[in-house]
Amino acid sequence: MHPTAIVAPGASIGAGVRVGPWCQVGPDAVLEEGVRLISHVVVDGHTRIGRDAVLWPFCTVGLAPQDLKYRGEPTRTEIGARTHVREHCTVHRGTVTGSCVTHVGADCLLMAVVHVAHDCTIGDGVIIANNVVMGGHVTIGDHAVIGGAAALHQFVRIGRGAMVGGVSGVEADVIPFGSVIGNRARLAGLNLVGLKRRGYDRAQVRRLRVAFRLLFAEAGVFAQRVVETRAAYGDDPLVAEILAFIDAPSSRGLIRAAAAPAEEET
Repeated sequence: MHPTAIVAPGASIGAGVRVGPWCQVGPDAVLEEGVRLISHVVVDGHTRIGRDAVLWPFCTVGLAPQDLKYRGEPTRTEIGARTHVREHCTVHRGTVTGSCVTHVGADCLLMAVVHVAHDCTIGDGVIIANNVVMGGHVTIGDHAVIGGAAALHQFVRIGRGAMVGGVSGVEADVIPFGSVIGNRARLAGLNLVGLKRRGYDRAQVRRLRVAFRLLFAEAGVFAQRVVETRAAYGDDPLVAEILAFIDAPSSRGLIRAAAAPAEEET
């Protein structure tokens, strides 16, 4: 503990934790083994920071949400193991009108000046680039990538392995493994780079691309194309995941309009 750090009585501090200069840790915080607070970090509220996570200067985790309905309820914030929260990030606690918890998964990277609003749920291995902002109740699946300065509307769902291009305004859901870009964001194709990085072979990717072309073809009615895609490719695990995502309840609808020109190789 640096002598200038303020750690409130009641805070739970694990073995090997390092709290740097001018940091503040609240009485209900839990810092698991190996956590590092570099300097000028604020951890407040009922917040748990996972093992070996690193919080960089001037980030704040667990402060009250920017929600006028919030009345000081003891809601929670969670940061997963080995996640890095870079400079000037803000991660706000949940609300009782939401899930009561804001969750950031393990092995994530939140680059500088990212804002994670109340009741957001971010999966494991997610990369969020600089200056990304999101409204409350956003859900981001495992291994998704959010490009710099993107803005995610409240209640939007970003599917597993999806890619959101930089400076995109996303106001509806993005399918798993999809790639969107633009303001407002339009579907540009599949996130092929992400699929390759996750170890999917060429046969799997090719089958997914064929199903994608059928599902998001310009001709016909989308509901009918969903039925046709399920009949032809519903036994494929990746296609089945996309179809399940489409079937799930959504507050914002689905991005399915293609960018011009549509290009799966984006």
